[in-house]
Amino acid sequence: MIFESGDRVVFAGDSVTDAGRKRPYGEGLWEGVGSGYVRNVDSMLSVLYPEKLIHVTNVGCSGATSTDMLRDWETNVEKCNPDWVFFMIGANDVWRQFDEPAMYTESYAPEVYRKNIEEVCERTVKKVKGLFIISPFYMEANDNDPMKKRMVEYASIAKEVAEKYGATYIDVQKDFDEHLKYRYPAYISWDRVHPNWVGSMIIAKNIMTAIGAKSLF
Repeated sequence: MIFESGDRVVFAGDSVTDAGRKRPYGEGLWEGVGSGYVRNVDSMLSVLYPEKLIHVTNVGCSGATSTDMLRDWETNVEKCNPDWVFFMIGANDVWRQFDEPAMYTESYAPEVYRKNIEEVCERTVKKVKGLFIISPFYMEANDNDPMKKRMVEYASIAKEVAEKYGATYIDVQKDFDEHLKYRYPAYISWDRVHPNWVGSMIIAKNIMTAIGAKSLF
């Protein structure tokens, strides 16, 4: 497992990461890191590696787009002086194109999304031990669904950016697609975007695999 005792691990993103976390920085016991996948990761680290004191911080912001995340990167992430950084962003860049189509602006366009996350990587990758990009996702089994197709496009951009900057790409869409071969989307998400406890555990499982953690069972 790549984390060492004393490391600070920061998770950034939108509401999927936020999950009701504490302000200004989500950390500590109970709901400090929120009730989503970051809580699962923090809990599993404590269960599997009680000898390691790993400082987990959640700076996810509900409603954030990639533009918002970049704007707040210094305050939310850089000021934490992290050793490891994970970010998941893109759901709102895509969602606004579907739930507010009359208000669509170029700020949500693929090329803007790419530019934003490239700048985040540029500012971060050489200052930390490791940078991880978690794919945006849409919990829909139908690959021809318009929003699913658009989200996959943005996830592909995230993968390309990760490869460009030597970041680790975590493809949670692949795992959700596998799960949806057996379960209807409502089983893991009421709106196909915000995961419930099962959906959050799927994300956490992928993160634990990416960091080389031992099996929980």
